[in-house]
Amino acid sequence: MSGHNKWSQIKHQKSGTDKKRGVLFSKVLKAITIAARDEASPQFNPRLRSLIEKARENNIPQENIDRAIKKVSESKELEEIVIEAYGPAGIAMIIECITDNHNRTIFEIKHLLSENETKMAEVGSVRWAFAGDKPKFPQEASDTDKEKIRQLIQKLEERDDVQRVITNLK
Repeated sequence: MSGHNKWSQIKHQKSGTDKKRGVLFSKVLKAITIAARDEASPQFNPRLRSLIEKARENNIPQENIDRAIKKVSESKELEEIVIEAYGPAGIAMIIECITDNHNRTIFEIKHLLSENETKMAEVGSVRWAFAGDKPKFPQEASDTDKEKIRQLIQKLEERDDVQRVITNLK
């Protein structure tokens, strides 16, 4: 007779939705804090302005946005990290993170990569294969490797430190 309780079903759906929403809020607000380092006024900072627009599109409350901007003046402990890696079938990956603890984030990403048959690369050894966000040399992979990469990217993006993952997968 399990599954008959309507509140139980709603609770499980809501918790999943709330978790995804919380991760999104965290990512966007960290990006706003980093962008506000250069200039705290959106009038003179186009990166900050576009992130504020993205926050509004995702229904992030204005007080949370203001708090993220004010956080810069209080402390400058957040930093941007770029991790380069080679995944299954030699697929190049660039993982962009914003974190308050450099060592913890590197360790956790490295552990997640090693669990998924992926290795961290030296700084600059992957970046050359990209022109901005676009790969210079898109690479083919088998269906199983594509699925492994999709699962890895999903696991990485579930972390609130990871802002985005770029690959040269075709």
